Amino acid sequence: MSYTKEDIKKIAEEQNVRFIRLQFTDLLGTIKNVEIPMSQLDKALDNKMMFDGSSIEGYVRIEESDMYLYPDLDTWVVFPWVAQDRVARLICDIYMPDGTPFAGDPRGILKRALKEAEEMGYTAMNVGPEPEFFLFKTDERGEPTLELNDQGGYFDLAPMDLGENCRREIVLTLEEMGFEIEASHHEVAPGQHEIDFKYADAIKAADQIQTFKLVVKTIAREHGLHATFMPKPLFGVNGSGMHCHQSLFQGSTNVFYDESDKLGLSATARYYMAGILEHARAMAAITNPTINSYKRLVPGYEAPCYVAWSASNRSPMIRIPASRGLSTRVEVRNPDPAANPYLALAVMLKAGLDGIKNKTTLPAPTDRNIYIMTEEERIESGVPSLPVDLKEALDELLRSDVICSALGEHALAHFYELKEIEWDMYKTQVHQWERDQYLTLY
Repeated sequence: MSYTKEDIKKIAEEQNVRFIRLQFTDLLGTIKNVEIPMSQLDKALDNKMMFDGSSIEGYVRIEESDMYLYPDLDTWVVFPWVAQDRVARLICDIYMPDGTPFAGDPRGILKRALKEAEEMGYTAMNVGPEPEFFLFKTDERGEPTLELNDQGGYFDLAPMDLGENCRREIVLTLEEMGFEIEASHHEVAPGQHEIDFKYADAIKAADQIQTFKLVVKTIAREHGLHATFMPKPLFGVNGSGMHCHQSLFQGSTNVFYDESDKLGLSATARYYMAGILEHARAMAAITNPTINSYKRLVPGYEAPCYVAWSASNRSPMIRIPASRGLSTRVEVRNPDPAANPYLALAVMLKAGLDGIKNKTTLPAPTDRNIYIMTEEERIESGVPSLPVDLKEALDELLRSDVICSALGEHALAHFYELKEIEWDMYKTQVHQWERDQYLTLY
């Protein structure tokens, strides 16, 4: 819905809203907020609320810390889980004191990529995300344990799927907040779930992913559970992905569809896919941004670890779902829900646009199960691997002018620095696996 300032003030009064969360996202994808009382709503709606940007990961130094929150009025929603002294939310863009957009704002970075698409004649990037999550039991202090709340499998139902009631309440809450839910189900691994919501334009889709994570965690806690979007919380089972279905539109026309093509794909769609495949290794640091992300991208657990595409095969990185016409789209399967959705969509769009600009040749589809191919067969078929760890992904990121330019100098420098620290902490830590392997052997 579209809202005016007057609409928001009227709804806030009618629904007894007492506090408003002015939300934004830091560089690592964590939701932040400044909570204000109703008495400050007019000031917020006039873009006059300031905060200290030096306290936010990847933002600015302490000597240049003043920043402004510009609420997007169309993101107004009243949280349904608070019955009294109700709380509402507005998602904000970040601006500098001189009135210019902050270069390191993830939402602004996605807007810059969309502006480039618009200049090329594309009026919308539609995205349908599929973020998966696990539900773990909590202990008597409310802390998460490693005990799953069920032993269900793909599409199971109660009594095997003991997360069914929690998942239903999540769906109902999301619908009350304006989401159009298409399906919800138990995923492959025990304790793993997926809720699919209708596609939206890229900014709204990224906003919805952030809202979705907040709702899932909030409702899970009310059920005595801990919801995590960690890509691979357990060894030996499937990890959680965030497949991103995407297409480009010109007005009401899906430019990815061509009824005369054997697969129903336009030349634009093929160039777009070629761009994503060409830059896949460099994008991985953004689409798969944690140490843990690369524990998911291994053969045998349905997560794509090879840079290829197919119209049906689910082992490559890009799959083409069967729907055609307005629903023609490409499904990029390697992103995970730890990714900052604004940055992930920005780099995928930028890579796809680069493929369109350069009319990059799309490799032949890989319709075999890549997981059972030998390394020699993969090399012969021209199928490279995604990076094997975060360090390799960061190295690939710095080699790509296209992906670096999508982030911009500020975000790139701060993101790389934060992730380099993360890698150094990991590689110098002594892990339980090492003690199990070596403590008595040597």
